[in-house]
Amino acid sequence: MALGAALLGFFVITLDALVVNVALPSIRNSLGGGITGLQWVIDGYTLMFAALLLSAGSLTDRLGARRTFAVGLAVFVAASAVCGLAPNLGVLVAARLVQGAGAAVIVPSSLALIREAFPDAGKRAKAISVWALGGSVGSAAGPVAGGFLSQVDWRLIFFVNLPVGLIALFLVARTHRSPRSEQAPFDWTGQLSAIVAMGALTFGAIKAGADGFTAVQAIVSFALAVVAAVVFVVAQARGPHSMIGSTLLRERTMVVSAAIGFALNVGFYGMIFLLSLYLQQAKGMSAPATGLAFVPMTLLTAFISPTAAWFAARFGPRMPVIAGQVAMMAGLILLALVPASAPTWLLIAAMVPVGAGGSLAVPALTSLLLDQVAAGRAGTASGVLNTSRQIGGALAVAVFGALIADHDHLAAGLETSLLIAAAALLLTTAASFLLGPPPAREPTSHAAGGTEPATEQIDKLGSLPPVVGATHTQAGRQLLER
Repeated sequence: MALGAALLGFFVITLDALVVNVALPSIRNSLGGGITGLQWVIDGYTLMFAALLLSAGSLTDRLGARRTFAVGLAVFVAASAVCGLAPNLGVLVAARLVQGAGAAVIVPSSLALIREAFPDAGKRAKAISVWALGGSVGSAAGPVAGGFLSQVDWRLIFFVNLPVGLIALFLVARTHRSPRSEQAPFDWTGQLSAIVAMGALTFGAIKAGADGFTAVQAIVSFALAVVAAVVFVVAQARGPHSMIGSTLLRERTMVVSAAIGFALNVGFYGMIFLLSLYLQQAKGMSAPATGLAFVPMTLLTAFISPTAAWFAARFGPRMPVIAGQVAMMAGLILLALVPASAPTWLLIAAMVPVGAGGSLAVPALTSLLLDQVAAGRAGTASGVLNTSRQIGGALAVAVFGALIADHDHLAAGLETSLLIAAAALLLTTAASFLLGPPPAREPTSHAAGGTEPATEQIDKLGSLPPVVGATHTQAGRQLLER
C-alpha cells in the first residue's frame, strides 16, 4: 500500500511538471494573456516546488510521513481541480502555486513512507527503484499526454490528476500510522526569505522581458530579491535553527554541484519550454504531434539513468558529470544552429543528446555530492541540490520567455536562449574539474565475516535515479555506521 501510494504520488507530480508545456498555446487561446502569463503557468509550480523542498523533509519528520504525504497529495489534487476549472489566467496561476507547494511535500514524504514500509535495506532499494520508475514514466508520458489531451480540452491535463491522486490517497489511508519526532523549531525566516527571493527574481526577469530592464517594477523586484537573498544567507549563517547551515554553504563541492544542477535544468527545462512553443507556432505542428516529438528524448532519458552508475564505477563519478554536460551542451548548440527551413526530424534528433546528457549527469552528480559531505548532512545537501535545479528551470522559463516574447523574432529568440543555456553549461563543465575524488573510507565488515569497502556498498545504493540517491545513500551510511 505504501509503495503504491508513493509511486502514484511521484508519478503525478512528475507528469504535471511536463504535461503543461505542450498545452500552453491552447491555454492562451482559451484564457488569453501573452507570453508573460504562460511563463507564470510554468514558473508558479516550479517556484513553490523549489522554495519548499528545503523544509519539506523536516515537516515530514514532525508530522509523520503518512500524514504529511496525505496532506500534500490532498492539496495537490484540490489545486489540480481548481486549475481545471480556472475561469481566467490569474486563478490558474494561483492554483499552480498551490500545486507546487503540494508537490514539494509529496517528494520527501513519499520516500519516508517507503523507508518505513521496507526496513530491510535490500527490499527497500528495490522498492525505491520501483518508485523512481513512476517518475520516469511521468516524464515520458507528460509531453505526449499534454499534446493529446489539450487537443480535446486543455483542462483535461489537470483533471487527469484527480483519479490518480484519489487512488493514492485511498492506498495511503490503509498504511500504518507513521511515527513523529521532535525537531528544532521551524526556520520561518529562512523559508519566507527563500520564497520572496526566488519569486521576486523570477517576477523581475519576466517583467524585464516584457517592459525592459529599466521598468520600475523590474528594478524593484530585483532589489527585493537581493535583500531577501541577503536575509536568507544571514539566517542560514547565524540563525539557531537554519535549514542549511553556514558550513555546508562554504563547501566547494556543494557550491559547484549546485551550480551544475542549476545549469542542467536551465538547459533541459528551458529547451522543453522553447520547443513546445516553437514547434506549434513556427512549424505549425498540432499539440499531439508536438508531444510525440519529445518521445525519443524522454524515452531515452528513462533508460540512460541506470548507466550512470556503470560510468561512475568504471571512470569515476566525475566522468559522467562532465560527459553529460558536454552532451547537453552539444545538443543545445545543434538546436540553435538548425535553420528554420530544416526538417522537423532534425530538431527531434538534436533534442536527444540534451535529454541523455542530463540523465547521465544528474545521478552521478548526486552520488558524488553525497560522497563528499558528512553523513549527517546528506539529506540537506540533496535538498540544496534539487532546489538549485528547480530554480534553474524556473529562471530559464522566465528569461527565455522574455527573449521569445516578440513573435516576429521567435527564431532569433530561440537561438539566443539556447546559446545562453549552452554557455552556462560550458562554465559549469569547466568548474566540474574542481570536484575532487570521493574521500577514502575504511573497510566495513560483513556479517558473514568477509569485508567490502564502505564506498562500494554506498555506491550500490547511490546508483539509483537522481532523487532516490539522496535519501537512500544517507540511509546506507547510517546503516554502515551502526
